[in-house]
Amino acid sequence: MVAGFTVLIPARLASTRLPEKPLADLGGRPMVVRVAERARRSAAARVVVAADSDAIVRACAAHGVEAVLTAIDHPSGSDRLAQACELLHLDGDDLVVNVQGDEPLIDPALVDAVAALLQCHPHASMSTAAHPVATVEDLRSPHVVKVVTDARGFAQYFSRAPIPWWRDAFANGIGSVPQPAPLRHIGIYGYRASFLRAFPKLAQAPTELAESLEQLRALWHGHAIAVHTTPRAPGAGVDTPEDLQRVRALFTSAHRVG
Repeated sequence: MVAGFTVLIPARLASTRLPEKPLADLGGRPMVVRVAERARRSAAARVVVAADSDAIVRACAAHGVEAVLTAIDHPSGSDRLAQACELLHLDGDDLVVNVQGDEPLIDPALVDAVAALLQCHPHASMSTAAHPVATVEDLRSPHVVKVVTDARGFAQYFSRAPIPWWRDAFANGIGSVPQPAPLRHIGIYGYRASFLRAFPKLAQAPTELAESLEQLRALWHGHAIAVHTTPRAPGAGVDTPEDLQRVRALFTSAHRVG
């Protein structure tokens, strides 16, 4: 098992669909704190929240979670993480795992797997994860990102479209999930700190702009992305008020049992 890596959790107070999402209460603690608590169950040496507001930093401090204050106007999460690397003096081959701030049910074993994969492939700049698509609805949905890998398990392409396209099976529309099932991308990333600090300075890729998928920039510039494939879907994330209610109910039930 890999050890010594740092988990960075970007947390942005503004959210179109769910205002002040990082501070949403889950069983008596802010969501971003719950995410950090899950990440601490991994082999990470350090778990740090990269916040864009004093309110998030204060909430983290109140629960013993380390946080750094980053600029409020970063155009992307990668820019925020790059600044966090500078603030934490991470560089070179230091391993960083980016756990999203709205994933309070993240599996610590998945965090470890993404970090270990990057360590095992020194020529890779990034690592990530995927699992088999389970439903036709997910295969069709542009909100579900798919990834195609090569024989070594490295990403060839990410898309919101159903890829790979089964020419014969899909001739009359997508009526079932082919076997072997396409892979659904999981939004967790491992980076080498030197690459993460350089990434925001790379020119945006035409494919990135078309698909609105930032990881395509890395592929376009020739960087390798190793993909860990897991048979299980990750725990539910929180994007909408409805998601929040479902996850909140889980924490409420767990608190009662405890």
